[in-house]
Amino acid sequence: MESKYSPLMLKNQLCFPVYLCSKEIIRKYTPLLKKLDLTYTQYVVMMYFWERRTSNVKDISRALLLDSGTLTPLLKKLEAKGYITRNRAAKDERNLEVTVTEKGLKLREKALSIPESIAKCINLSEKEAETLYKITHKILANVLNDN
Repeated sequence: MESKYSPLMLKNQLCFPVYLCSKEIIRKYTPLLKKLDLTYTQYVVMMYFWERRTSNVKDISRALLLDSGTLTPLLKKLEAKGYITRNRAAKDERNLEVTVTEKGLKLREKALSIPESIAKCINLSEKEAETLYKITHKILANVLNDN
């Protein structure tokens, strides 16, 4: 029997299983990333730099949807580990340029097995994974455009 409270039941929530999936997948990453001395968020930032090599803080923040309160200490930790450098931009000292180091690039080699390990854990067909990717990105775009 439906009641006015039915929309508040966990079984009727789309966000709850999405949240649980995210939390549990990140938990699966933890032992893999521990070998690299990275948290999941640091790993995401490093993937960003493995693609781009250099960027400014504003672009990193926009691309990864991380606010400066999260991003700044994270970048400082990655710099302390020797994976990135942070320098004021020559043309505009208000901007901070961040660049991956050789040590940071070498870390990429050690991370190569991680996506395959996680894919095995998730155990979706290529078609299912592609569909899930498209749907989650559509949801994300809709949520971001709702502001």
